[in-house]
Amino acid sequence: MLDNKSKYTQLIKIEAKRLGFLSCGISKAQFLEEEAPRLEKWLNNNMNGEMRYMENHFDKRLDPTKLVEGSKSVVSLLLNYYPEEKQNDDSFKLSKYAYGTDYHFVIKDKLKSLLHFIQDEIGDVEGRAFVDSAPVLDKAWAAKSGLGWIGKHSNLLSQQVGSFYFIAELIIDLDLEYDVRVTDHCGTCTACIDACPTQAITEPYVVDGSKCISYFTIELKENIPTEFKGRFDDWMFGCDVCQDVCPWNRFSKPHNEPLFNPHPELLAMTKKDWEEITEETFRKVFKKSPVKRTKFLGLKRNINFLKE
Repeated sequence: MLDNKSKYTQLIKIEAKRLGFLSCGISKAQFLEEEAPRLEKWLNNNMNGEMRYMENHFDKRLDPTKLVEGSKSVVSLLLNYYPEEKQNDDSFKLSKYAYGTDYHFVIKDKLKSLLHFIQDEIGDVEGRAFVDSAPVLDKAWAAKSGLGWIGKHSNLLSQQVGSFYFIAELIIDLDLEYDVRVTDHCGTCTACIDACPTQAITEPYVVDGSKCISYFTIELKENIPTEFKGRFDDWMFGCDVCQDVCPWNRFSKPHNEPLFNPHPELLAMTKKDWEEITEETFRKVFKKSPVKRTKFLGLKRNINFLKE
């Protein structure tokens, strides 16, 4: 006979799968003791660059009970975004996560459905959904919930599906059965460290965010420092190098989320097309895309930096 904890845990995991999530892991909502010194050191070394928001809400980042009062469980979820088709070779490159509709919208809807399901099936459960937009350490929770280990490139990795997926959470005030961590399977491999075009992975498991191509092309609002000229490997929005070279991503399978499919024009665009892109084309191709974050002028700045 299943007790309620087991029953509720199974219900949630089955529904998460039905909603299209790759996997679901659950951990106890408590202070992230191991992460605290790591985050503090990273911030003290200014590895967040201009991402000042990383310095805010230090306590909330480490303690989910400060985000959701009375919370008992963190339900971590993965959603695959690995595309079936990729951009052609003669193109400036976009990170694969940005091919389709902005994941915030897609995942938020799924998370709301999951929370409503929990409330309908289990009763009076309070909680909040998080998709990378609040001070939650997604990767730390996913690792704690047994969904993978944090690789040397600081992304979550799993033996079954690699690392091309989004991470999201529901923090709820319901006691559930908790999963256990998996072991690290990076071994002696340094593929990601060796391949990083800007040497942003300063040591295994530590990424200097202020040197990362994703930071320069998305977060940085000023001009890109000239010392990085010629080192962007044609990336105009984000960068996938450390994931592309990771042996575990041999096991990535294409997603089955229609909203993540790229705009038909996107995959065919050449470098020449990108150089000549108009605001009208930008609006059409990136109508609901995460690329809107950098705005038309930001993308133009990135393209100009690549071709100069």
